[in-house]
Amino acid sequence: MNLAATGMAVAVAIGVLTALAACVVPERAAVVGVGTALTGVAAMVSGVAALAGGSFSVVLPGLLPLSGVSLALDPLGGLFVAVTGGVAVAAGVYGVSYADTVELRARGVQVALPVFVVAMVLVPAASNVSTLLVCWELMALASLVLVVAEHRRGPRVASAGRWYAVMTHLGFVSVLIGLMVFVAHAGDDSFAALREAGRHLSPAAAGVVFVAALGGFGSKAGIVPLHAWLPRAHPEAPSHVSALMSAAMVNLGVYGLVRVGVDLLGGGAAWWWLLVLALGAVSAVYGILQAAMSSDLKRLLGQSTTENMGLVLIGVGAAGLFASSGERVLAGLALTAALLHVVGHAAFKTLLFLAAGSVLHATGSRDLDELGGLRPVMPVTTAAFGLGALAASALPPGTAFVSEWLLLQALIHGLPAGGVAAAIAMPVAVAAVALTAGLAVATFVKAFGVGFLAKPRSEAAVGAHESPPTMLAGMGVAALACVVLALWPGGVLPAVQAAAGATAVSGDVTLRLSQVNGALSPVLLTLGLVAALVVTVGAVRAVAGRKARREARLWDCGGGPMSARMEYTATSFAEPLQRVFDDVVQPELDVDVSHHEESRYLVRAVEYRRKVPDRIERRLYEPVLSLITAWGRAGRGLASGSVHRYLGYGFYAVCGVLILLAVTR
Repeated sequence: MNLAATGMAVAVAIGVLTALAACVVPERAAVVGVGTALTGVAAMVSGVAALAGGSFSVVLPGLLPLSGVSLALDPLGGLFVAVTGGVAVAAGVYGVSYADTVELRARGVQVALPVFVVAMVLVPAASNVSTLLVCWELMALASLVLVVAEHRRGPRVASAGRWYAVMTHLGFVSVLIGLMVFVAHAGDDSFAALREAGRHLSPAAAGVVFVAALGGFGSKAGIVPLHAWLPRAHPEAPSHVSALMSAAMVNLGVYGLVRVGVDLLGGGAAWWWLLVLALGAVSAVYGILQAAMSSDLKRLLGQSTTENMGLVLIGVGAAGLFASSGERVLAGLALTAALLHVVGHAAFKTLLFLAAGSVLHATGSRDLDELGGLRPVMPVTTAAFGLGALAASALPPGTAFVSEWLLLQALIHGLPAGGVAAAIAMPVAVAAVALTAGLAVATFVKAFGVGFLAKPRSEAAVGAHESPPTMLAGMGVAALACVVLALWPGGVLPAVQAAAGATAVSGDVTLRLSQVNGALSPVLLTLGLVAALVVTVGAVRAVAGRKARREARLWDCGGGPMSARMEYTATSFAEPLQRVFDDVVQPELDVDVSHHEESRYLVRAVEYRRKVPDRIERRLYEPVLSLITAWGRAGRGLASGSVHRYLGYGFYAVCGVLILLAVTR
């Protein structure tokens, strides 16, 4: 048994023992937190060992009917296992102190957390369809329990749970249909048999398998238009669970798509990947637009996940498109960029959700319009969120900067190399990535500036306090990962390229593109930015130091010292962007003017409300829900309680089936 197999066995064993211990021990939160972190450590060891070449294969025929349990770990699966383990370490340490309410200490919730982590670790290790589907469903059910953990807080939690349950199981059905069609053309449901059958599938059958897999796995990744569950479930789940879902679980949708489309089906037609690229571009732009308009901190982060998964799918789609036209170097570069962004997104989204949970723990609010003034009372959380915001903004030396730079390099160099389809798709993709990067900067400037700086805008913000040490330690683990990935991406690029099956980038300190012009040194770029900042600040102080200082109050138009009501809120900060993209977001505005009873000419108060609905949800899901509601009302009319009528229904149904068979045969 090699290190990869040992690490996987230890991870599963610790996770199962932790779940069992949560049933009996009184201090469940501490035991589950430590057990989840240890499960993550073992998973990281297994994943890193697989990336280094230590793959394994295990078949346990007695655990499942028919095909049994089959596990195998290759470099592609190892990358996602390692990422999931890293997120679990930070979330487990954080959860020791975060689970301080009755709802979060409940036995069912504490049992579900390690089960969720074990299921996520096993999904990339599954090597047949039965094992994959069982682990996928276990992951969905465990996460559903965690999403509704605090259902007593209000109806929004229950609504989020319903949306998540319906969308995740519709995605499961789509994956099931696609893989069953695939298995029908293979000798059995093992990935080896599917890989062999994929070479001989007809274009129509392969297209059905891919589209069904894209729908199911894309739903889990939160891509548009299957994203409706994500901005609901992530805000309402406990914050360390939100980190696991947004930084680890959604990645498995990308894994499933790459595994089926690239590995098992062997690449496929160009239109597959044009579809993936288009969905990725739409998801990236639409997700960050919704995030830019949002004033709910955790909802903003959830919509940012849709944006980042869109960027990943742009890379996956570009890789498939280049491979279909024979451009293997560019395909490897695009897939490397996509997988590197998966790793970077896992790091900074874990940090951001844990920092947002720290704010919620201290203030009881996640509304940016009610926050502010947190920097003096929550300095560590403020620094953590600021680092995460920089990492997510695709600015140097941020964590996402290198992966998005690699993605742009692949798209730009692929313009003349991919034929007519690439000549149309690549400029659009480059524009989408550039627009997304700019909007991401505005979004996280809003979140950090309005939420943490300036003056507090509520009593909850005034009374905020720093989080307990274990919560800060969890954020510290994620922050360290962000810094390492930002300054030394060359340390993880060999592992990422092993998962991508490519050698598109070389170098340790300075990254150089193979067979393509381009080089970047994140460390030197960071040192240059720091030097420029030091020189600028030194010059300003040198010039200002020559003059005598005199303190004076700033000019305030005679209105007295500025109050919190005079500052920008998240809503007002986003208003210029809303005007620019008014035709896309179509906000709903409501101004309520109340007058004094003595005179209608004297205004007592003006209340301004703005709501930015999800247009896709309104145009796509609301008509379907209305139709289902109408069908249910009609069904109630048919259920009269008469046994004779029910027997008549059965008789007419049987007669109809017999007539149909007689006509069609």
